[in-house]
Amino acid sequence: MDVKAVKAFCLALPGTTEDLKWENDLCFLVGNKMYAVLGITDEPVSISFKTTPEWFDLLITRDGIDPAPYVGRYKWVRLARLTALDSVELQEYLRESYKLIFAKLPARIKREVGGC
Repeated sequence: MDVKAVKAFCLALPGTTEDLKWENDLCFLVGNKMYAVLGITDEPVSISFKTTPEWFDLLITRDGIDPAPYVGRYKWVRLARLTALDSVELQEYLRESYKLIFAKLPARIKREVGGC
């Protein structure tokens, strides 16, 4: 996947918004909570997202995937390049990250978003 494809995929998930944070990170949010971050000024472009504890342990054993800086302790991983996973895998993990964050939202916000 490239930046354009990641952006299109994330924005197609219900209630997703985007925000540029820290001057160089394109963040995708649901209910104002981040579920994916694209390092758009990194070369190559990187991406971080939340995973389950089990997937976290498996993913960080793969080449080009590490605990995300600052949030790795919350089971976020960072792909040093978008090609560290194939497109289908990346979409599955992004969808799961969205669901994990959506599940923690207050009921009122879940109703407004409609999500999962």
